[in-house]
Amino acid sequence: MSLSTAPDLSPAQRTEIELLARGKQAKSRAMRDLGLTETPEAAHALLLRAGLWDESRTPYADRLGAATHPVTLSVPDFTDEPRLDLTHLDAYAIDDEGNRDPDDAVGIEVLGGGLTRLWVHVADVAALVPADSDLDLEARARGATLYLPDQTIGMLPDELVEKTGLGLHATTPALSISLDLDEDGNADAVDVQLTTVRVTRLTYTQAQAALDASQEPFVTLARLARASRDLRVQEGALSIDLPEVRVKAGPDGALVTPLPKPEMRAVVQECMTLAGWGAAIYADDHAIPLPFATQDPPQREVRGTGLSAEWARRRTLSRTRFQPAPGPHSGMGLDLYTQATSPMRRYLDLVVHQQLRAHLAGRDPLGGKEVAARVAQAGLNADGTRQAERLSRRHHTLRFIAAQPDRVWDAVVVDRRGPQATLLIPDLAFDLPSSTPAPLNTTLQVRLLDVNLSALTVRASLV
Repeated sequence: MSLSTAPDLSPAQRTEIELLARGKQAKSRAMRDLGLTETPEAAHALLLRAGLWDESRTPYADRLGAATHPVTLSVPDFTDEPRLDLTHLDAYAIDDEGNRDPDDAVGIEVLGGGLTRLWVHVADVAALVPADSDLDLEARARGATLYLPDQTIGMLPDELVEKTGLGLHATTPALSISLDLDEDGNADAVDVQLTTVRVTRLTYTQAQAALDASQEPFVTLARLARASRDLRVQEGALSIDLPEVRVKAGPDGALVTPLPKPEMRAVVQECMTLAGWGAAIYADDHAIPLPFATQDPPQREVRGTGLSAEWARRRTLSRTRFQPAPGPHSGMGLDLYTQATSPMRRYLDLVVHQQLRAHLAGRDPLGGKEVAARVAQAGLNADGTRQAERLSRRHHTLRFIAAQPDRVWDAVVVDRRGPQATLLIPDLAFDLPSSTPAPLNTTLQVRLLDVNLSALTVRASLV
């Protein structure tokens, strides 16, 4: 049975149906009495039709068990401890405009003899969040910060971001990773130290303008990043170049905008990759168990160009695994690697910092079994967070589509399975199935019809 109009619901029925829509209840007598399927999607559709939920409401975080309330635990202050003073060196935290949690910064130091020291400074979150503290247990339970189009729910309190964020104060404590690189991008030495830094915040647009104007240190950073990238490609690193977008939403609507890709974005990403490699080398040299990131080689080689080839390459990638012993990361083209530059936002990055800090302080770090247990717990929780983000982005992208029903979109055929094709709309970074005989990489024009928010579906009609 389906209802063309929404029935009047009692407060008790509404509560029951809302719990089902949010995944908080397995069955609903009210739904059954109405002759409707007892699924979260059907409950969501009924609440929309009844006007009890508006289209901005997303239930996915609740369904997947991702925490949607802010962390309100108290945050300690930094204590005095020996730190290397690097405030004489320029450092830059380069982020998207509006970024509120600046947790990494880059800078260089010219050493002579053809060597340049790359500094990657990371907010010293672990100084305030030691292992097994209340803040650590809360962050572990969440796994990661939840980024939704309409709000951000931090893995850690906003107060901690204010205290540790790079560039939010005249000087800031940091955990800094250094790599001494030659002209070809080879590392001569790596180190990890507790430091005090002076950081200037820039947007990618500002940093790109400085690079275009041939300003230092941006020219040197770009040169080092290109050399490093070339070395990794020689070792099999893969680069997947697919469209990316920014999705923002509110009660009055949603907005999807293509994400620009200035060179400085790739430069910063390469510096963060080098920092993860350097931290992994340091930990391996000192027998420190970390959540090392590993990845098996691609399942097959993909030849060709265009979006369909990029789409196929992404599908060949194995999932990254985290383990307490180092191993190769095929997609990065590195013999060992760890994620070390986002301890505010990813719990396993925080574990890396806690382990490195323990070693620097002369304490015994956690053992491999303890690190593996943290990997398992945080990974399970972070998976729900990432899936909630993906579904919420799709939901608000569909709102954006529904608001302009007459718009014609360019769509590229990126995959084929017999008569069925997968279309990718670059302006939305959005894919959907379609029946078309068009070959791969063909650009078609489509209208998007019949948006169904509760089912997260839309139909493509060829123009």
